[in-house]
Amino acid sequence: MSSNQNERLTASYSAYRPRLFTDRLFLPGPGSCQFSGPFDRAVRFIQENQLLDTALWTRFAEQFTGPSDDHDLGWRCEYWGKLMRGGALVWSYTRDPELYQRLEAAARAMLQNAGPDGRISTYSREAEFQGWDIWGRKYVLLGMEYFYDICQDEGLKAELLASLRAQTDCLLAHFGPGKADLRKASCHWEGLNSSSLLEPVVRLYNMTGEQKYLDFAGYIVGLGGIQSANIFELALEDRLDPWQYPVTKAYEMMSCFEGLLEYARATKDEKWARAVVNFARRVLHSDITIIGSAGCTHELFDHSRLGQADPSYTGIMQETCVTVTWIKLCGQALCFTGDTIFGDAIERSLYNALLGAVNTNKVPRDPLSPGGWLPFDSYSPLRAGLRGQAVGGRMVMADNTIYGCCAAIGAAGLGAAAQLSALHSREGAAVNLYFPGTLELSTPSGRSLVVRIDTAYPVGEEITLELSLDEPESFELALRIPGWCAAPEAQINGETVTPSPGWLRLERHWEDKDKVCLRFPMPVDAVGSWQLGPGSGELPPHLALVRGPVVLAASEEFPGCDLSKPVEFARTADGAIRALPLSEVPFEAQQAFKVALQNGWMEFTDYASAGKGYDKRIAIWVRVRQ
Repeated sequence: MSSNQNERLTASYSAYRPRLFTDRLFLPGPGSCQFSGPFDRAVRFIQENQLLDTALWTRFAEQFTGPSDDHDLGWRCEYWGKLMRGGALVWSYTRDPELYQRLEAAARAMLQNAGPDGRISTYSREAEFQGWDIWGRKYVLLGMEYFYDICQDEGLKAELLASLRAQTDCLLAHFGPGKADLRKASCHWEGLNSSSLLEPVVRLYNMTGEQKYLDFAGYIVGLGGIQSANIFELALEDRLDPWQYPVTKAYEMMSCFEGLLEYARATKDEKWARAVVNFARRVLHSDITIIGSAGCTHELFDHSRLGQADPSYTGIMQETCVTVTWIKLCGQALCFTGDTIFGDAIERSLYNALLGAVNTNKVPRDPLSPGGWLPFDSYSPLRAGLRGQAVGGRMVMADNTIYGCCAAIGAAGLGAAAQLSALHSREGAAVNLYFPGTLELSTPSGRSLVVRIDTAYPVGEEITLELSLDEPESFELALRIPGWCAAPEAQINGETVTPSPGWLRLERHWEDKDKVCLRFPMPVDAVGSWQLGPGSGELPPHLALVRGPVVLAASEEFPGCDLSKPVEFARTADGAIRALPLSEVPFEAQQAFKVALQNGWMEFTDYASAGKGYDKRIAIWVRVRQ
């Protein structure tokens, strides 16, 4: 995208926030899309099996009726807010009345947990301001703020806003210039987790306009995120990758940068916006793996781009909390910059890491989990390994049930993806993700614009978009052309146009029933571990197969598959991988192929479908013979 094209897109990030200084795209608001297909089924699976679970909401709220985190300085305090944020985002897509009732009841229940001064915490006053206390309070604030955005009861909205003010005022009384240092309110990660309070504080300023909240946000930014360095300045300088920072906890750090971009919007301070974009680009190029997550050693930035094919570490990796927060950060960066690399990144994360983590088979993972299973897996293997190796953020609650951080956050990733599927610009609308279904948007004049998408993408290569307009109108329809596609094709009402990666900007006089047809050819391509960058040639050679945005996985669910043995792929005369579609697969899969080897065939399926029984090893990076 050229700088001139970038400048043409100026609008706000969200329908719920004022239009701010340089955002390129903004979200269309609740109820703007209805989809079918695998993505929609995943969302509704989570809605039915997690978000509508009244007992789960009750259990999470009960953690705040007493000091449930005092004895181990734990993070039970995060679950309610994570789930409420995810629930609000999912409701913005499904508009399910029963879900809204659950969310409203949960919000009212949480309001009852406030102390006389408005404080809401799972830590006693004697034990507060250590461990994960600030982190948990952050999530209560975020949960309430996201529900406030969709709340239909003006009286309840007033109660929520009063509570948000009171909770934050409790923190202002203790932290700030001349008071306690927020970074020292946790013994973990040099206070990085506490510094992520920045996002809900700026959001509260946007809701109230009260200067004291913006001042407090400025204080947090001035602290720099951690004690030993200023990570915001490091990102602004743009000399280091995040895995080279003194603290490398991926999820908490990305949360801090989400807050920094909110602060940049509120203050119109371009340097901090530039720091966030620098940071996001660095993460993308140094740490995001082939499935769209980060962290090949636990949940850390660790130069995962290189480490993903390194067999020396076999423990947990690719945390779902990291995946979801990466999708949300990319959404922020996409709206701010208009750069489709962030749309490409959202798509890759969604179709592989996130959908792969949804426990659609309800496989038991922990005997103490509610009902015996958790809706999201916590970690995703890249080399030969099992899904479900551990429950991330596992905490035992008073009723002797457990929950985990990834299980609580996953819904937010699905809701964010639905929200980011289509966007508005000052010149018109932009389609970012191609789900089959209907987009309800508006033209620059405010008239209704309905876009119906007919596709089997990313299994099929063809996408048809049909416009429905009350009256003909001139505006721009921008369509994301994925960066991975070498030879995209496009037609408008049968007339060929030539797209290239980036936005296909179709500025014309549109009429009812106009059609745009896209085709994204998706051969099965190979990525060698030796192509991952400097130092990758020293790794044992591995190969990964991709088809469009989807990563393919070998799985021992296929009879005869043995991931412990290196293989040698056969090639065509022009060096291409020979892959044939499979019509029969011994488990539910979106797409599957048999791929030619020098001495036979090897079966692969889309990564999101592989290993969902949790008892057979799967692998993206397959060891190849030297």
